[in-house]
Amino acid sequence: MILIVLKTKIRPEKRDDWLAGIKEYTAAVRQEPGNVSFDYFESADDPNEFAVIEVFADGDAGAAHVATEHATKFFAWMPAIISAKPLINYQDLDGEAWSEMAEVSPE
Repeated sequence: MILIVLKTKIRPEKRDDWLAGIKEYTAAVRQEPGNVSFDYFESADDPNEFAVIEVFADGDAGAAHVATEHATKFFAWMPAIISAKPLINYQDLDGEAWSEMAEVSPE
């Protein structure tokens, strides 16, 4: 299982472009055979900072992802949208990427 968390800051004047682009990209990535999940979130403190959380079945699925046409186009498009180099946390995990949190359960 591959877990990737990407943190990126976008240019304020490009916010609408970013929201349209990431929405389209999310839909495409979710259709990939090796994709387990793909979501993006806006920072609670900065409306121009986003986190992207991606999970792929394995390293082969991750490699196939970056070779797709939509990923290649998205990566080429991003430099005009971002205001700083994105930060990435890449984890190659054995087993599942997610497990239940022990400290909290619903009532």
